[in-house]
Amino acid sequence: MPWMQIVVWIVATLVQYALAPKPPQPPAAELKDLDAPTADEGRPIPVVFGTVLVRSANVVWYGDLRTTPIKSKGGKK
Repeated sequence: MPWMQIVVWIVATLVQYALAPKPPQPPAAELKDLDAPTADEGRPIPVVFGTVLVRSANVVWYGDLRTTPIKSKGGKK
């Protein structure tokens, strides 16, 4: 009776899929999540000789940062 084994396999697969824990949805990215350069009054200005990675550069203006939600779902058009 191979058909009985196939039915049991299909039912077991469906039950396993239904009872599987769902992964949590990651939070949406926001502007505060970016490590963009900022400008703060009173922040010391590093003096660099040579090539050095400056983590917290004091930048006066860096583009117009904003977010736009994605409204369409992926897939074929």
